[in-house]
Amino acid sequence: MEETRNTYKIYEGSHIGEVQIADDVVAIIAGLAAMEVKGVASMAGNITSELISKLGMKKLSKGVNIVVEDGVVTVSLSLNLEYKFNLVEVSSKVQEKVKSAIENMTGLKVASVNVSIASVNVQK
Repeated sequence: MEETRNTYKIYEGSHIGEVQIADDVVAIIAGLAAMEVKGVASMAGNITSELISKLGMKKLSKGVNIVVEDGVVTVSLSLNLEYKFNLVEVSSKVQEKVKSAIENMTGLKVASVNVSIASVNVQK
């Protein structure tokens, strides 16, 4: 059974055609951007950066929910953060980085980036 994917038009050239993007791709962009922020241990579900290459990019979208309405994106992320980092500062940096990455890479407008802290990683 084939999985249904939501796609969104991000560009329409007058004579060449259009460009569409799947919501999974927007979720992966959000997940990658979040993982780049120092203090983020992993996406909720224990997907760490070392496992991303082994498991594939699709797994990076775990813990990310994307809603696109009329070209405006709402992102919800569930993250595991590192102990000894300021949770508010890390979350704020994640919000900024995710918003910037999605807007710069897709041209879609980001209305909000909601961060849920699923756990704090105290092991090392």
